[in-house]
Amino acid sequence: MKKGILVFLALAFSLAIVLPAFAEDGTQDQKAETNNLRKEIIRLKYVNASAVQSLLYFYTSRQMNIMINAGIPDILIVSDTPENVEKILAVIREIDTKPADVLFTVQLILGSETDAQTDAELQSDPIIKELRKLLRYKGYTLLDSTLVRVINRERASVVLGPKAEFVFALQPDVAGDDKAPVIKTEVRLRQVIQAAVQESATMKAAQPIVNTLIESTLNIKSGDRTVVGVSKLDGGDKGLILIISAKIVD
Repeated sequence: MKKGILVFLALAFSLAIVLPAFAEDGTQDQKAETNNLRKEIIRLKYVNASAVQSLLYFYTSRQMNIMINAGIPDILIVSDTPENVEKILAVIREIDTKPADVLFTVQLILGSETDAQTDAELQSDPIIKELRKLLRYKGYTLLDSTLVRVINRERASVVLGPKAEFVFALQPDVAGDDKAPVIKTEVRLRQVIQAAVQESATMKAAQPIVNTLIESTLNIKSGDRTVVGVSKLDGGDKGLILIISAKIVD
């Protein structure tokens, strides 16, 4: 009996010495891991920190910490092992790149079934030559033309026409590889007709009438030119023809 008690006491004494040593070693290991972490404050140029945060979790360890602040959307604070921080920086270099700029040439052309006169600059236009075969219009007049430069995936709009009555809006989305990019473009052409009655001291002006003439989504290769659509005007003997070209620029 006494012998058993002595053995138990000896074992308890040994554990009392060994367990704190193990606990101390574990604490030291945690401190060592914390001391080995690398912290980086990253300023993004083109993308939002919240947009890339979830993606970066795939390249982190359990010691990782990614901090963002809604008030400073271009700052990202990363803390992780040096190896993982290098991976994160490499990923950010890949995705934080300047978006493509797309330059559009926009032409608004009036086709007429009764007036056979065609502007001299349109006489040799290959698209107009093709339209002569497909449409009933005898004459073609250039109402307006302009250049629109827009950042990829952002919206842009411009007012067109001799009376500034047409609003042209677009939004490009560049896809595909660098050698053969395709520009998916949302296009809309509206006509804004101002009220005949002007505002006075006793009467408010009526709201303008807005008609959507052309609305389409099309794929354009960089450098190509195409007809977006045709919309009839003035009872059907005239029509608006919208032609655009697109080019990716640096």
